[in-house]
Amino acid sequence: MFVSPTRLAGLGLTVSALALSLVACGSDEPAAGGSGEAKKIALLLPESKTTRYEALDRPLFTEALKAACANCELIYSNADQDAAKQQQQAEAALTQGAHVLVLDPVDGKAASAVVASAKGQNVPVVAYDRFIEKADYYVSFENEAVGKLQAQTLVDALKEAGKTSGNLAMINGSPTDPNAADFKKGAHSVLDSSGYKIAAEFDTPDWSPDKAQAWMEGQLSAIKNGLVGVYAANDGTAGGAIAALKGGGVTPLPPVTGQDSELAAIQRIVAGDQAMTIYKAVKPQAEAAAKGAVALANANKPESTTDKNGVPSTILDPVAVTKDNIKDTVVKDNIYKVTDICTASFAAACTAAGLS
Repeated sequence: MFVSPTRLAGLGLTVSALALSLVACGSDEPAAGGSGEAKKIALLLPESKTTRYEALDRPLFTEALKAACANCELIYSNADQDAAKQQQQAEAALTQGAHVLVLDPVDGKAASAVVASAKGQNVPVVAYDRFIEKADYYVSFENEAVGKLQAQTLVDALKEAGKTSGNLAMINGSPTDPNAADFKKGAHSVLDSSGYKIAAEFDTPDWSPDKAQAWMEGQLSAIKNGLVGVYAANDGTAGGAIAALKGGGVTPLPPVTGQDSELAAIQRIVAGDQAMTIYKAVKPQAEAAAKGAVALANANKPESTTDKNGVPSTILDPVAVTKDNIKDTVVKDNIYKVTDICTASFAAACTAAGLS
């Protein structure tokens, strides 16, 4: 849920529902699968508040598509957290002759209308990151495992600090995001029997950091004294919660979870403001989606590792990132360089963390 500096965002172009950009993937070779017709693949991402989509998913999918299909064309759009806009963008992509839609839905339930429209035109749909009923292929991470990993890392941090009881604030993701429900379920499976009390809980509309911050500010008067930890479903909501805690004079800060390994979150972890984030390796996710889309465009079955609700799926494993393994995760995979993380204001903290 992954997202806020945009290290790679210069690769992105702003698009609207009626003005979709076409990125040619270059040559005059036949499309993969043997057909001489160049295939058009539409990538429809849900929003840009979460940094990962423009900074990572878009460029990595573009690169993976080019590698899988030299003369495929990419039709790209971002819905800016507007389900109606995303439906318009999907219809526009179909009008432009898209052979496959790769859809990360704003609203998983509303996306069923996109699937129905696409299938009415014999166009397969790849559900990217968020599950969609009746899609042809699904690529994501084990979402309940994400919530469990977040919650267990929080519990472990509290116990290591000698705190065996106290209040938790729980800031979940968007109620329209099917993945958010899985994160929440996984987190509750750990926290409900942890010995800590969930004193307040919130489902954050649109994954909005501002709304998470406003909610946290409103809870402080009631739970501040006994607050020992904050479960935040992603890095954006974590950032909002941390801003509220600092503004409310909470010191020391309690451990706060996150997800998506945003650069700002990694820097907060180095500085000690955030306890952890979830690293979901976007590159293999984007590669699996691109290869699956090319296979479907050529009437072939995509490779899958399992199925979810009857949809062939590739499910990847999440990783918890703490101060101790930043080097072995996001730095090792070249998501960020040490110089990206260790800017002047984080230099001392990086030295202490062994990152300089």
